[in-house]
Amino acid sequence: MNLLRETHFNNLGEQKIGKVRDIYIQPDKIILVSTDRHSSFDRIIAHIPHKGQLLNQISAFWFDATKDIISNHFLEVPDPNVLVAKKCTPLPIEMVVRGYMTGVTGTSLWVNYSKGQRDFGNFTLPDGMVKNQKLEIPVINPTTKSDEHDQPITPKEILEQNLVSKEVWDEVADKSIKLFIRGREIAEKAGFILVDTKYEFGIDESGRVVLIDEIHTPDSSRFWQKAVYEERFAKGEEPEYFDKEFLRLWFKDNCDPYNDPVLPEAPKEMVEELSKRYIMIYEGITGNKFIGAGENENIIDRIENNLKKFNV
Repeated sequence: MNLLRETHFNNLGEQKIGKVRDIYIQPDKIILVSTDRHSSFDRIIAHIPHKGQLLNQISAFWFDATKDIISNHFLEVPDPNVLVAKKCTPLPIEMVVRGYMTGVTGTSLWVNYSKGQRDFGNFTLPDGMVKNQKLEIPVINPTTKSDEHDQPITPKEILEQNLVSKEVWDEVADKSIKLFIRGREIAEKAGFILVDTKYEFGIDESGRVVLIDEIHTPDSSRFWQKAVYEERFAKGEEPEYFDKEFLRLWFKDNCDPYNDPVLPEAPKEMVEELSKRYIMIYEGITGNKFIGAGENENIIDRIENNLKKFNV
């Protein structure tokens, strides 16, 4: 498999290695290189063919499709795996918007609800809800932002800790719901349900709040197949996933993914299936045919050549 596992470019500025992206920092911009690393449970669990390119190109589509709702940091895509963005000061919270009661990670709505939590700070859920049930209205379920482990946090705690001002909180909360509604509408036309997602915001050089990082990718969002959701939910069956949830579930069933020092290798057929699902989301939502790197293409050389104009 032709995988982009990591990059080490010496002429693009200071490098910061994220969970999935290699980030190169310049005085007025950042260069985000999306790799094929696959992160869940706060660690890398697999490498998925074409994943970096797919996430990068899906984000580019969504940044354009939502720029009327809020400005974003997008500047250009000089390479299939690379997004060049305005340098912004990130807000120290992630805005998680949820439309359904689901999830398997420690910050997910279902895991905390199943443990007895009903009051989530800015919304309260009734007893008797079941996994994968649709919420009456989308809810904001923010977390802290950490390179290691995000933690749930309430709007009240965000303001008490002065993580953002009341004015900024009100703006990002409003924009998050509007972005989610736009995403849900576009996804449904393509036959998908946008179940939940996360947004990150920053402050640009003029002091404006802007959308940063990525948007509505299968990495930051959960997608289900719309056509079979109702039938499967009525039977108590899991939805048909078009995101990384089924791979998460495999790791939950076969190890302790938060605590085991070494994880089992993800099954080859599941890795290939996830790549296919990401391609289906890309093609369905964007309407474009996906053309990935060839088996013998040197992705590193291609990226380096396409980024020459950004050398410092």
